[in-house]
Amino acid sequence: MAQREHWGSRIGLILAMAGNAVGLGNFLRFPTQAAENGGGAFMIPYMIAMLLIAIPLMWTEWAIGRYGGAKGHGTTPAIFKLLWKNPLSKYIGALGLFIPFVVLCYYIYIESWTLGYSVFSLLGLLPHPDPNLPQSQYLKPFQEFLTNYTKPSPTAYLFFLLTVAFNGYILYKGIKGGIEKFAKVAMPTLFIMALILMVRVILIESPNGTAVQGLDFLWHPNFQQLTNPKVWLAAAGQVFFTLSLGFGAIITYASYIRKDEDIVASGLASASLNELAEVILGGSIAIPAAVAFFGVMNATEVAQSGAFNLAFVSLPAIFSNLTGGNFLGFIWFFLLFFAGATSSVAISMPIIAFLEDEFNLSRKLAVTITLIFMFLVAQIPIFMPKALDEMDFWAGTFFVVLFALLEVVIFFWLFGGKRAWEEINRGALFKVPRFYYFVLKYITPLSLFLILAAWSISDLPSKLAHGDLQEWVARFVMVFILALQMFMVYLADRRRRKEG
Repeated sequence: MAQREHWGSRIGLILAMAGNAVGLGNFLRFPTQAAENGGGAFMIPYMIAMLLIAIPLMWTEWAIGRYGGAKGHGTTPAIFKLLWKNPLSKYIGALGLFIPFVVLCYYIYIESWTLGYSVFSLLGLLPHPDPNLPQSQYLKPFQEFLTNYTKPSPTAYLFFLLTVAFNGYILYKGIKGGIEKFAKVAMPTLFIMALILMVRVILIESPNGTAVQGLDFLWHPNFQQLTNPKVWLAAAGQVFFTLSLGFGAIITYASYIRKDEDIVASGLASASLNELAEVILGGSIAIPAAVAFFGVMNATEVAQSGAFNLAFVSLPAIFSNLTGGNFLGFIWFFLLFFAGATSSVAISMPIIAFLEDEFNLSRKLAVTITLIFMFLVAQIPIFMPKALDEMDFWAGTFFVVLFALLEVVIFFWLFGGKRAWEEINRGALFKVPRFYYFVLKYITPLSLFLILAAWSISDLPSKLAHGDLQEWVARFVMVFILALQMFMVYLADRRRRKEG
């Protein structure tokens, strides 16, 4: 077997890991969740969940990945078998292929919207309605533009192809020559663009309000909301998704770390960059701009309209009436494109690494196979909008939490708490406080179980009770993908046993 690649530098590793975490949700989902769930008070359960769920689980995934990489494996089917000597382990690990692949198949299409919109904005092709119109009429041209664009239109499909090609180019170049180089350019550029937008947004003043009022709206604590269990659940879900936990991508990225390299400090550094992008920058652009332009009362409606409307309707509408609005819109959408691309490249890697490690395929062949299958499956969410929502619920929400719970149980209970703790701290510049041993063994898995149970009670019955043709097509395809990947896991294990 060819020797596995390694990251070229620690800064490249940290930026790539941060890029995996920094995605569309940092600039869209977080401000919406905070605005809907008590404003500044939302940050209390958010930070508690960060300390008790997200950070411990992040260290777990880094440790699992580094452990597997030292033994020639970068994906969970083989690594879980190393951790737990049970025939079921490798099939449980197949979820670490299923989740990122299914998410990739619709995420990359949404990512392509941001590329298309960045070009439209730069060329002045987005609507420019009269700002004196009532809010609903003023936003209507932008809503119609989004609807017509995502039907999909031929233009949208062209930008989808360009986005696939862009991702493919980075992936063909490998870990050091592709992903690491891209992260070193994309992440600083992303932060610069976000900083430019943040400064410009803070300076917005209109007859309806100011951005400072928007910051107050977002961060003013409504402590009564802390008695609402849904706020705590929303906070836990946000910190979980903001670090891209349970997707398998962190494990694969960590498998390219040298076996004695520090993961404690590097993990905290990448998480800190993500939080900077989300809390400071993400929280200072979309909602404050909406409050400044539409006023506090109407901004609530904007926040509740959803992340897509916030990104592709409300923000373009705001920028269209600012000096240099076309360029501001370009920066906004190109920022989202870079954020999306760093994440889509990351979630492509588990399948690619699986084909390389377990079937000894070349990088280019593994990437080609992954892109072809992704392209074919992506046609379903492209042409069936309800299929996109169905895939996002199962692969992007439900199974992510389930898989994270299984990771912790396998690593800390079946592999062994003492061995797991030693693996996390091996080579660390500073040791993780002993308190986190008990957090990882008891509090984190219990919290994940409660999140999974709450979602199952609130969302599963309605999901399972009905489904139209598009939703059933999505379910059938996902079952087929999971079955195919489990069969591939079986073949890979059989091949390993014959060689060994």
